[in-house]
Amino acid sequence: MIDKLSEKDIRALKFGAVGAVLILLFVLGAKWRDRWTVAKSKNAQLQAKLDKIDVDDIKQKGLMSIVPAFEMPKVEDEQSFLFRDKLSEQLKKAGIKNNPLQVQTSRKSPMTGYDLLLVKCSAKCRFSQVLDFLSRLNENPYLVGIEEFKIKKTDPKKPQELELDLTVSTFAAQPQKGGGS
Repeated sequence: MIDKLSEKDIRALKFGAVGAVLILLFVLGAKWRDRWTVAKSKNAQLQAKLDKIDVDDIKQKGLMSIVPAFEMPKVEDEQSFLFRDKLSEQLKKAGIKNNPLQVQTSRKSPMTGYDLLLVKCSAKCRFSQVLDFLSRLNENPYLVGIEEFKIKKTDPKKPQELELDLTVSTFAAQPQKGGGS
């Protein structure tokens, strides 16, 4: 069949094929260019948002100082140890001499998959030490909340001396139930 075509027809077919390829490349190139333009403008918008968010180091440190620290809860034994250790360290930093911390039995928490561990603390200290301790309590990455907080005056002759009863809580991950094979 191609043998029956003249030289002029073959040349017309070649130009037609080249023209079809050029049209296809032009259409695909236009679509690519449109996508590139959209992507470039979205990138510019995102970069502008990032530039607005970007703060200097001093502001960032100020913001980070008001955000409480947080660590994901571990299983009960490990979480209990970590929480008591950090709480004891904070009490020591504030200069509070406390009785040994007592871990109370865990109970179900409103958060699925976690138990609520309570740690009770009794101590004698000054009011300024209590304030110092409370101001740094959010630095404890295991703390969930203060469940009980009582301050009592012990001796009228020593107005600064107080008796502190404090119960704080943390989450403990429930152990994963293993499936039998």
